[in-house]
Parts: sequence; structure tokens; C-alpha cells
Amino acid sequence: MFELLKKMYFELVAHMIIIATTLKITYMQKLISIVALVMVATLAIAQSKQSKKFAKSINENDLYNRLAVLASDSLEGRETGTEGQKKAADYISSRFKEFGFEGPVKSNAGNSYYQKFNLYKLNDKDIYIIAGDRKLEFLSDFMSFGGINTEGEVSKEVVYLGDGSSIDSVDLKGKIGAFYTSKSNWRDIAAKITEAGAEGTLAFMGATDDIFDQSLNRMKSFISGNRLTLNKPAPSTDQWLFFVPPSFANELFNKPLDSLKQQSDISGISGELKVSLNRSIQTVESENVLGYLPGTDLKDELLVITSHYDHLGVRDGEVYNGADDDGSGTTSLLEIAQAFSLAKEKGKGPRRSILFMTVSGEEKGLLGSDYYTQNPVFDLAKTVTNLNIDMVGRVDPDHEGKPDYVYVIGADKLSSELHELSEEINSNTLKLDFDYKYNDENDPNRFYYRSDHYNFAKNNIPIIFYFNGVHADYHKPTDTIEKINLTLMKKRAQVIFYTAWEIANRDNRVKLD
Repeated sequence: MFELLKKMYFELVAHMIIIATTLKITYMQKLISIVALVMVATLAIAQSKQSKKFAKSINENDLYNRLAVLASDSLEGRETGTEGQKKAADYISSRFKEFGFEGPVKSNAGNSYYQKFNLYKLNDKDIYIIAGDRKLEFLSDFMSFGGINTEGEVSKEVVYLGDGSSIDSVDLKGKIGAFYTSKSNWRDIAAKITEAGAEGTLAFMGATDDIFDQSLNRMKSFISGNRLTLNKPAPSTDQWLFFVPPSFANELFNKPLDSLKQQSDISGISGELKVSLNRSIQTVESENVLGYLPGTDLKDELLVITSHYDHLGVRDGEVYNGADDDGSGTTSLLEIAQAFSLAKEKGKGPRRSILFMTVSGEEKGLLGSDYYTQNPVFDLAKTVTNLNIDMVGRVDPDHEGKPDYVYVIGADKLSSELHELSEEINSNTLKLDFDYKYNDENDPNRFYYRSDHYNFAKNNIPIIFYFNGVHADYHKPTDTIEKINLTLMKKRAQVIFYTAWEIANRDNRVKLD
């Protein structure tokens, strides 16, 4: 019907141009304008009816059944590189195959749904330091960044430098320089110690051991072996950097740190530190899952719809199911994908191609989407927009009692036209409350920079990020399926579908500002 109306429109305009030879041109221009407006409106109505028909296929029952798989205990929290993440990838790729999508990734075995990539992490073992009779264990009693692999235990002389103001007068070559600080200036002092030829730095951090322990607990997750990177790290570095509690000065220099602080002359104060540091690099294999729906007359241009399917795994014996984060986004993506698949079956496939991509490694630092944008399967220059869905199944505290909302982030950052299109689509369909609170450049949460759309935005691709905000179960084992608002999740998925439909079928690609 849509194509027939288009044909009728162009034929009618052509006949009018022929008739123009017998009519006054001003009258003819008015007539063509009126007919054009009528035909455009008719085309828009036909297009709207088509999209509404397929949007209805997005339903609560399907959303629940898909999410029940992704957020099940059997997938063990879908942590990147684990068996649970692989099971989730298999489930998603099976759905893409069921929808009739192509696997666009070329591999030795043929085209694949999997874009595989390696991540790396440092494995720490036998890391400790000893002074006198006291042994400090890595991440239990002290923190360490970098350092030379010792392959056993080595002894180093440690020179006391007070608050770090007298570095220039001390011979530090081949030694470790120790200082105390309760401020954030430790980086500057450590740099000066290194410049003076020291092999490492040791900082007594915090005014008391309790304060040090608080810092240690905050930093554990950041420096633990669970951190993954796209680039292979060095197993060792040229310089050691140790952070220890103030009481360790007793064993190292045979005096409490408070007494050392009172000494006006600190020259010649030194001690012996035994160090064991052994790190190795572990390779972690992961994959993004891609389903490709070819377009028709604008096939070379591409709309990308993303979600991340990884989560936090199992911690202390508890499964972090991630029903909302981001089981809800991935489930919504699958429902939207199925709606487009049904349209294709009925001869109403999109004009532009669509790539449905679920990425891994988001919880480790947006690594899967970073890998894709560095190694794109399709030309980024022809990628017209990215719609990213990350947490759309819950209601945050700010919207209790008025749940028909979604946070919309980033739509106007690169394209005011995309923002206007998004608003118009919502106004003509679901009429959700589009909340732009987190779109504010000054918002301290900086959500614009914290999900996978950002790697597309960095490449000058217009984006929209759909988000329900954080809640009490965010990044906790209590983020489970029974707390999902399926009715609201359906509405959000449908408005994203309508937006995707318009972007995929309009004459012109979304313009950059």
C-alpha cells in the first residue's frame, strides 16, 4: 500500500506538470502544493498504520519469557568471559537466527553472529611486603600499583623522607623512598622520588590505620584482578608504588610514625623491606552478538540498536541476575528486532539496514562497544544513528506514582533534528514523559558517558540513550525479574521501535548539527 501511494503521487505530479502548459503557472504551483501536502499526509498515515501494526507484536508475555532466560540463575550473572555470558550469547544468537537475520561477521567458518575479541587482566599472586616480623598481604593489608616482577622475594633499602619536602638532598638510586601524607599531593611527591632515581615509592597513607583501611576498601574493586582491558597490559613496570598503614613505620624504622614526624633531622633514617611481586597476564575471550537486517533502497546506510547483555556474575556465592541492568534492555532489543522481522516477512522491511547488537564488557568499562567502534563491521561513516537501551524495566524513586516516563539522554548532543524527531514520534504514539534531567551537561552522574552509546557518539554518530534511572537494587543481587514493570517496559520498547522505524524509513539520514 505504501509503495502504491508513492507511485500514485509521483504519477499525479507528472501529469500536472504536463497540464501546466495550458494553465497559468501560479495557479498550477498552488495546485501542486495542495496535492503534495495531501499525498504526504496520506503517506505518513499509511506509514504510521504499518508501524503500529508491528509495534503491537511487542508484548508483556514475550518480554517476560525472554527476560526469564537472561536473568535466570543458570546464566550466573553473565559476567564477561564466563560460561554464563557465553550461554547468554548463544541464546541471543539463536533468536537472531530465528528472526531470519544475517550473521554479518566474517570468520573462517563463514558468516557469524559473533564478533569475538580478547580482553586482558593482570593476575596477582604471591604479592606481599615484610618489615621486621610483620607481613602485609596485597589488598588485605596494603595496596600496590605496578612494580618489577621479583619472581621470589627480594630485599630493598627504604629511605625515610618525612613529608617529601627534602627529596633533593637524599641519595635514592636503587632504593625505595618513603613519605607520609594525608593529602592528595602524593602523585607529585611520588614523581619527584622517581625522578631522583628511586626504584619505588612507599606512602604512609592516612592519619590512622582506620582511615587507611577505609581507603583500601574503597580501592579494592578498582585494583583487584577482576579489571579487564582491551589493550594488553605490561605484567610489570619500572617503578613500585606501595600504600601502607601508618603503623607499618614501627616495623620499618623501629619508631612510630608520629615520633618520626616530630624529628627535625631525618637524615640517615632507613630500613629494610622484603618484597614479593609476581603478576601474569590472563587472556579473557568474549564476544558481541550481531544480527543484521538488510535494508531496501537505502541499504548502504545503517541504524544500530544496542544493549549490553553482560552483568556482574557471582560474588560471595550470590548471583547478580541483572534483570534490569541490562536484561531489560537486551530483552527489549530482541522484541524490537522481532517486530522488524515480522515487517520484513510482510514485505515492509526497512529502507535502511539495521544492526541489532548486544555487547559484552559494558560493566568492565564499555569494552565491547569500544571494540566494535575500533573494529566496525560496517562503515561508521554510513552509520546514521545509534539507539542504546540500558535499564528500561523499573521505576526510580523520582517517578514513584507516575511511572509512564523514560530518561532520554544525548538526543540533542550531535543532532537537534534527532531530538525533534524523537519528540515528535513520542507525541504521536506513546506520549511518555521524556525526562531530560540526566541530559544536562552539568549533571554530576554523567550518564551520557557511562553506557555503550558513548563510543558511537565519540565517532560523531548521533545517539539516543534510553534509561529508567538507578534504584535500590542497582548493582545488587536483588535486581531480579519479579521487580520488573512489564507494562512500562513494553511502552518504552514500543516508543523505541517507532523511533527506529522512522529513522530507518525516512528519506534523509539524520543530520548532524
